[in-house]
Amino acid sequence: MTYEFEGKTEKEAIELAAAELSLEKDQFDVEIIETQKNSIFKKGYVRIRVHTESSIQPDPEFDGALPKTRNIFQDPLPKDEFEKAMIDFVASVIRKMGYDVTVEVMSREERKIGLRLNSKSSSILIGRKGKNLDAIQLLANVYAGKLGREDTRIILDSENYRIRREESLVRLAYTTADRVRSSRGSILLEPMNPFERRLIHTTLNDIGDVDTKSEGEGLYKQVRVFYKGR
Repeated sequence: MTYEFEGKTEKEAIELAAAELSLEKDQFDVEIIETQKNSIFKKGYVRIRVHTESSIQPDPEFDGALPKTRNIFQDPLPKDEFEKAMIDFVASVIRKMGYDVTVEVMSREERKIGLRLNSKSSSILIGRKGKNLDAIQLLANVYAGKLGREDTRIILDSENYRIRREESLVRLAYTTADRVRSSRGSILLEPMNPFERRLIHTTLNDIGDVDTKSEGEGLYKQVRVFYKGR
């Protein structure tokens, strides 16, 4: 089983995991998946992924872990016909592209299912800036709609690309904000998909003297970060 926890430091996150799962620290493996250092804009934190050998139900009375991530990461095998159909479809598309792959359930949330692609050709499946991964994901969501599950979003990932991309974009947002503040001008970022643009907008939303807006047409638009003064 796999769970996620968050703390101000790695030690605190591990202690939270041990407390909720009622395990000793040497009874589970820890993977650090995100680190945010303290800055003038944001408090620092460390997010970890905990791997256990057996199915453990966290204590429902314990509130030290991050609520939004509790019980998201579960059994990688499909639990119903819809999940099986999505796994088979994605695997079939990729194999028809000429690449070997295994597909497993990465996460389950309300109206959202994450699928992980395991392949020796992961770099090709991801593509430049994740565009190949986005294209396969779009096909998966269209197929989910044909199965009558338009309300369920399918997220594809490989080699933790999505997490690494998010961390990179958050750093880009703050760095760009500093540059814009120094120049009192604006900077137009690279074309991004809707999720990536929303991440830039959200990251800089609370910075009073900097603003953002999307420019362009189509799916991949650009975000302009500009100085607006106090």
